[in-house]
Amino acid sequence: MTTVHPGPDPELASAYLDGTVDARPLFVEAQRLRDEGKGRIVTYSPKVFIPLTTMCRDKCTYCTFVKPPGNGGEYLTPDDVLAIARAGDRHGCTEALFTLGDAPEDKYPAAREFLASVDCATTMDYVVAMTERVHAETGLFPHANPGVMVEDAVARLRRSNPSIGLMLENISPRLTEPGMPHFNCPDKVPAVRVATIEAAGRQKVPFTSGILVGIGETNAEIVDSLFALADLQSRWGHIQEVIVQNFRAKADTRMRFGAEPIPSWFARVVALARWIMGPTMNVQVPPNLTERYETYLEAGINDWGGVSPLTIDWVNPEAPWPHLADLTARTAAAGFELRPRLPVYPEYISDRWLDAAVLTKVRTATTGDGYGHAPQLAGKG
Repeated sequence: MTTVHPGPDPELASAYLDGTVDARPLFVEAQRLRDEGKGRIVTYSPKVFIPLTTMCRDKCTYCTFVKPPGNGGEYLTPDDVLAIARAGDRHGCTEALFTLGDAPEDKYPAAREFLASVDCATTMDYVVAMTERVHAETGLFPHANPGVMVEDAVARLRRSNPSIGLMLENISPRLTEPGMPHFNCPDKVPAVRVATIEAAGRQKVPFTSGILVGIGETNAEIVDSLFALADLQSRWGHIQEVIVQNFRAKADTRMRFGAEPIPSWFARVVALARWIMGPTMNVQVPPNLTERYETYLEAGINDWGGVSPLTIDWVNPEAPWPHLADLTARTAAAGFELRPRLPVYPEYISDRWLDAAVLTKVRTATTGDGYGHAPQLAGKG
């Protein structure tokens, strides 16, 4: 007789994380749900990482990406952006991941000076301009991760981005209080980030979000964050992917001595994400942040996210991407087929979700089932 696992429940979810109930049934259910919704295909996105600016008006206590002017804080020029994108194009990449700090022009005169030099009033204007150029002049597909966005910015990005993203990180405002990692970070206020996700829902833009685990949140706050994302998806339907990312301590940050999540426990969080988000959600764990990353296949994931043959992970520069051969072998050893994808998942490739010009380009770059063509990557992938 088969035991039916109960539906998502916040109290039971917290108990799984607290260790007060046996987590083995959770993993069984996470695998069942993944197989029901996704089969035995696991995806990844061949990408280049474009750090458009390393300046930001926030300063989270665990971040090494952000730098002030004169100490690494700068913008990439248009020539820099196109050079990275074209190199990715030559290596068979399909995603141009634009990552940057939030509104540095509000804090730094140097940011305002650069933006004036490229005829842009704001950093968001520059993001729009550069994603439009990459869309028009290369075979890559922009995926902008520009921080919080008002609805007009989302609408403008939709014209050149088949998907955009913003990590929720955590739904608890407690993490913005004094002494916490998001103190004095206006763009990390949960309500502000939720507003961005909702704006993308109204504009019908395929969206990537997720949680960051290990920055001082409680188990209950992890559970609340996953249920918040599930609620947003039930209302708008545009969240194509949920990333579950484990905190990694950085040597030159205030949280350099912070405890990193233990993989065996973190896998419970991943399994909870699958349980709470259901069989149709794409659940991702970055493979470069855990040595035995294949363990998360047992927790119900179906995606490894973006990996690159050319560029480092600018957010976690100490963690190299796995080689494509290794990623393929480990995925296959666990009983799965590795397939490339575009920044937009197959189920969102339609005129409901994509701008007409973007949709035309996406369809020329995908197979009949909506996945990407196998790239011929040199080196890491």
